[in-house]
Amino acid sequence: MTETTIFLGIESSCDDTAAAIVRRHATGEAEILSSVVEGQATLHAPFGGVVPEIAARAHAERLDYAVEAALREAGLGLRDLDGIAVTAGPGLIGGLLSGLMLAKGLAAATGLPLVAVNHLAGHALTPRLTDGIAYPYLMLLVSGGHCQFLAVEGPEDFRRLGSTIDDAPGEAFDKIAKLLGLPQPGGPHVEREAALGDAKRFRFPRPLLDRPGCDLSFSGLKTAVLRARDAIIAEKGGLMLQDRRDLCAGFQEAVASVLAEKTRRALELFPAPVLAVAGGVAANQAIRARLETVCDAAGARFLAPPLRLCTDNGAMIAWAGIERFLSGAEDRSALIARSRWPLDESAAPMLGSGKRGAKA
Repeated sequence: MTETTIFLGIESSCDDTAAAIVRRHATGEAEILSSVVEGQATLHAPFGGVVPEIAARAHAERLDYAVEAALREAGLGLRDLDGIAVTAGPGLIGGLLSGLMLAKGLAAATGLPLVAVNHLAGHALTPRLTDGIAYPYLMLLVSGGHCQFLAVEGPEDFRRLGSTIDDAPGEAFDKIAKLLGLPQPGGPHVEREAALGDAKRFRFPRPLLDRPGCDLSFSGLKTAVLRARDAIIAEKGGLMLQDRRDLCAGFQEAVASVLAEKTRRALELFPAPVLAVAGGVAANQAIRARLETVCDAAGARFLAPPLRLCTDNGAMIAWAGIERFLSGAEDRSALIARSRWPLDESAAPMLGSGKRGAKA
């Protein structure tokens, strides 16, 4: 490859409206020229979680402004681009459609190549965007909607080693925050409370550690925290501040313990030189520290993206689009929104299938 490649990335799979411009140099080095992310936290806060209809309307209203801002920040126009990448799934169907319609319109108007990107692939390929690591590597994708161990061996070559069979960790963090009266999104608030709590006061279960393999479960852990909270309220007539902090600390310790042990097993199954972590929960410092300890023991390098690239963003979509494009992909005529789209489509579904296909 002797030329640079510049892509616009559009991301609208959940509640972050994002656009970015990424350049791949002829040397293979990546450069983020701009990244614009407009969150919707204030819109969804009164409802205690993301409302799909509100999210879709906000995307439709703000996506074109995000793209315009990304181009302006990069100092480029549409004619300077080599292609457009857009998240086509998995995610909330209304938000995905908003992004797809904008991307299709831009591609039709400019004649630029249009590449569909799996949102999970965007996260999984982020370490190549930020650190230029070589294939293969082990990826722990841990976010609000997903939790998977992936052997990453190419831009479209993902092998799932394990996955959650119910709730994802980020979803569990949000639900724990809600039942303890903390704001949404819950992850950062639970982490802050946990830092002031006693993780030894409550010994919550470590689901699936008694079974072999790398699959995970967090639904029962969430229920255990609920029961502990109710027991405290029944005994004291309410929940004190320290009670809440201790519950958060015990819950976070349980999640970290499970992820650490499952990561150890995944590194045994796929002894890659690098363990990369991506997704919103990768921003949790306590979890990062436990995973680093596991990597040290296994002789693997631990790699986590900058915090701003842990959550949803357009840069990861642009980069994944570049990687697919350079491998020969273009999806102008067959680009559809997919609410479910597993990365490893050869693996048995973990969370059910049906008309929309397998979730994971």
